[in-house]
Amino acid sequence: QVQLVESGGGLVQAGDSLRLSCAASTRIFINYAMGWFRQAPGKEREFVAAINWSGGLTNYADSVKGRFTISRDRAKNTVYLQMNSLKPGDTAVYSCAAGATYGSRTPAEYPYWGQGTQVTVSS
Repeated sequence: QVQLVESGGGLVQAGDSLRLSCAASTRIFINYAMGWFRQAPGKEREFVAAINWSGGLTNYADSVKGRFTISRDRAKNTVYLQMNSLKPGDTAVYSCAAGATYGSRTPAEYPYWGQGTQVTVSS
């Protein structure tokens, strides 16, 4: 069954903002840390941000620190990625993932993945 569903991607201009959402099944949301990853064409998947199960700990890739914010809403079983001051280099398919280890930057350590949502930033 589908357990992670992303939404909120789109086409924006440089400097704009977007908020991505990742709706999770209750079993996933209450038991796992969550992360956002992205993959641009021809590049490997890269870590963007992570949040622990309670939402009290977060960490970010250097490339997005200060511009992106990860958060989670327990009432909605949803994790968000607020992206501000977007740059063309942020263009990628963004995917959320759930894993047992908070803060891991290794995709293989996340057993659950959403289908991804496209973010395109024009200059």
